[in-house]
Amino acid sequence: MKKEYVITIGRQLGSGGRVIGEKLAGQLGIAFYDKELVQIASQESGLGKEYFEQTDEKRRYSVFGDLFGLRGTLADEPFSTYYLNNETLFKIQSDVIRKLAEKGSSLFVGRCADYILNENPRCLNIFISADMNDRIKRIAGIQKMPDDKARDFIEKTDKKRASYYNYFSNKVWGAAESYHLCINSSILGIDETVKLIRHFAEKRFNL
Repeated sequence: MKKEYVITIGRQLGSGGRVIGEKLAGQLGIAFYDKELVQIASQESGLGKEYFEQTDEKRRYSVFGDLFGLRGTLADEPFSTYYLNNETLFKIQSDVIRKLAEKGSSLFVGRCADYILNENPRCLNIFISADMNDRIKRIAGIQKMPDDKARDFIEKTDKKRASYYNYFSNKVWGAAESYHLCINSSILGIDETVKLIRHFAEKRFNL
């Protein structure tokens, strides 16, 4: 009987990491989770999606005046001094990721999934980077902005991702020792990068 497995992908903005992950999951016939995690975590907790989308901004949310529709003990004390902090949101999201991984083979993009699933022996952690010129071109096209604005957007987003990852994990975002495989998608292009990672995964999991 084939054992289930998990692939996680960390990525620089504009590296094509999400597209690579989606194509890889499709070729392997496994579940794909990226922004879908926000929706699922929102449904599981009863919290609005915006709380999970903004966890990397290190904000704290007061129950009084901010949280509406929250189920459970917090809803029973709407005027308490309880604060929903990033650690609480991270815990909720982590539980969701673990549950999804237990359901079947899957691929997760971002959200510290590699750290959250670090006790899973059948987990392959990938990091996707790319040359800055390629990243600028991709983001400028997607966001419809000039190159200088795209570069600034990339640098700020990467800084947030690194801050989020480094804060919640005991590893360094983008550092080779934090992953099983790091690859620059500019070298082979999107499709060939997918092919390379698929071959790596098939060897890793004996697929």
